[in-house]
Amino acid sequence: MALILGIVISVGSMLGGFMAMGGHVDILWQPFEVLIIFGIALGIFVVANPAAMLKQTGVAMADAALGRAPKRAVYLEVLGALYALMRDLKSKPRNEVEAHVDNPEESAIFNASPHLTGDKQLTAFICDYIRLILIGNARGFEIEALMDQEIATIRKEKLKPALALGDIADALPAIGIVAAVLGIIKAMGAIDQSPEILGGLIAAALVGTFLGIFGSYAFFSPMSAKIKYVREKQMQPYIIAKQALLAYINGAMPQIALEHGRKTISVSSRPTIDEVENTALGGGGPTEEKEAA
Repeated sequence: MALILGIVISVGSMLGGFMAMGGHVDILWQPFEVLIIFGIALGIFVVANPAAMLKQTGVAMADAALGRAPKRAVYLEVLGALYALMRDLKSKPRNEVEAHVDNPEESAIFNASPHLTGDKQLTAFICDYIRLILIGNARGFEIEALMDQEIATIRKEKLKPALALGDIADALPAIGIVAAVLGIIKAMGAIDQSPEILGGLIAAALVGTFLGIFGSYAFFSPMSAKIKYVREKQMQPYIIAKQALLAYINGAMPQIALEHGRKTISVSSRPTIDEVENTALGGGGPTEEKEAA
């Protein structure tokens, strides 16, 4: 909603100021200038990106507009699932733990976390590293390097729409000049007309420059930044899983390992220790783990 509010404020301020100066809003309505500018921008986008990127960018823009970034409740779900898996790793036979990671769709642990069941990529990330722990040969520094590489790959993929829109934002002012030049060419073809007609044609041409600059700095550039912010927030559950599982591999008790993950969350969204104990741990882990903590 903040994104939509920002766009309303910027457009409203622009139109309000223009009208207050005595400008006529109807001169800004130049559909063919819009067609030229945003048609060229779309063509550039198609040339520069694979076909699937168009859909990915649409999803990313919807995520940004609706603020689909993980909230505190999501972090608690992820922490709770990690705790349950680490607890089972410590206390249950290997085949019981394998049942969770081999069929997460049927796992009581994963089904208790709607965010995990809805995020196949995050679920696969956690399951893959639980399998490596089950193998029993996992060395912390090797697993950490592998996790870092995978997280970097996922982040790069998630940020592609932001980069694609950033490129369009950079190109739009120049595309606006192209539309303006075409408008001037049209105006020069009517040089023998009255000043009123010629002035209207030149004004219409200059709208192209205006639309290119305004679209770049008031929409596409902030949209790119918003997508980047939301997608970076969507990476947080991976960081939580990484730090918690690495701490467990290095010998920490499940409840202590969970704290390693909790501490990676930004202060504004970080659940308190009491929230983790009451929600993620279902009232707390076994007594011996509490004493060890």
